[in-house]
Amino acid sequence: MTLLALGINHRTATVEVREQVAFTPAQLETALGELRGLPQVKEAAVLSTCNRTELYCVTEPQGERAILDWLGRFHGLPVEDLSRCAYHYLDNEAARHLMRVAVGLDSMVLGEPQILGQLKDAYQASRHALGLGKELECLFQHTFAVAKQVRTETGIGRNPVSVAYAAVSLASRIFDDFGRARALLIGAGETIELVARHLHEAGVRQLTVANRTRERAELLAGSLGARAIALDAIPDALAEADIVISSTAAPLPIIGKGMVERALKKRRHRPIFMVDIAVPRDIEPEVGRLADIFLYSVDDLQEVIEENRRHRQVAADQAESLIEHGVGAWLHERRIRGGGELIRDFRTLGEAQRDLSLEQALARLGHGEDPESVVRRLAHQLTNRLLHRPTVALREAASAERHDLLEAAGALLLDTAPDKTR
Repeated sequence: MTLLALGINHRTATVEVREQVAFTPAQLETALGELRGLPQVKEAAVLSTCNRTELYCVTEPQGERAILDWLGRFHGLPVEDLSRCAYHYLDNEAARHLMRVAVGLDSMVLGEPQILGQLKDAYQASRHALGLGKELECLFQHTFAVAKQVRTETGIGRNPVSVAYAAVSLASRIFDDFGRARALLIGAGETIELVARHLHEAGVRQLTVANRTRERAELLAGSLGARAIALDAIPDALAEADIVISSTAAPLPIIGKGMVERALKKRRHRPIFMVDIAVPRDIEPEVGRLADIFLYSVDDLQEVIEENRRHRQVAADQAESLIEHGVGAWLHERRIRGGGELIRDFRTLGEAQRDLSLEQALARLGHGEDPESVVRRLAHQLTNRLLHRPTVALREAASAERHDLLEAAGALLLDTAPDKTR
């Protein structure tokens, strides 16, 4: 079986494509069930964020085509379109990719910490859907250990740098007196919580949090002295907001062009800075065409993010070294695990032959046969049974001139290699 990582991310696909390929939380259990049900797939996990959708599978060799076809069918997309922006990694390269993702080396913001939490959520979802077996379980546990080591031993997690931080950093460049700005945050997940904390630390005190579940909004708002509202109160709150940052899991836009036009009229066309971090998008793209609106998507944050990336490159180089060590340790463990399975199978076969011979010997003793004769026959019979398969395999290898197998057999069975003289 092959370890496969297949997906798209912010480097290979536009936000329009990424939002079509993203899995909503409601879709995830069904998706994992279908993916795990493919004949070529033995284990499966799905990671879906605003910047990437990735499938991690234990599959038959060349199974990536069947998995890509399934991804296209699930989302109703032509597989040819997906092929143009998809990437895949196999075995140790797949393990290396997952570890780089876990520590934020493959993120839009180098070293951003949220991805590790999202990856742990993906792991738990796959466990719940019975998508994990020994291979992926071991890989994820190893990956989490490497990520912890990188966070502990390098500076990659210091000085918060994330999509949330980049959004707040960009907003701070637009407003002369950032402390007087009023912010409306839509959503109450981890990204919005980070945005809220960054804004609060930057001096913004007039914060409003809108969420589908009012209780969740109140929980976040209470810790920052902010105001909590439900989604249906957004039109009124929009008219008061100088900054709007949205990140929800809604399948359709929450803020439309008409809603913003009405808010601008109430504001007498005072400008609004808006950042849509969500995939699929929370704010209709047409909103960006309105005068007095400055609308940015996650892709538009790239300039700010690149500036932050330079400050983390030294730590990233250290992280790459730790990851290489981690991949080597994982490969070593994988080989040992594979050898252990072979050893267990071989011992099971030998024990079955032993039990059969012993049962027959005891039966002869029970019928009164001479004990010495029974023991001699047991030894002869057991030797023949244990040596039969290896003997046949050695003869077939010699006939096929498989000198590699003969040499390996000599090392394994006789602690030597056969004469190489041809």
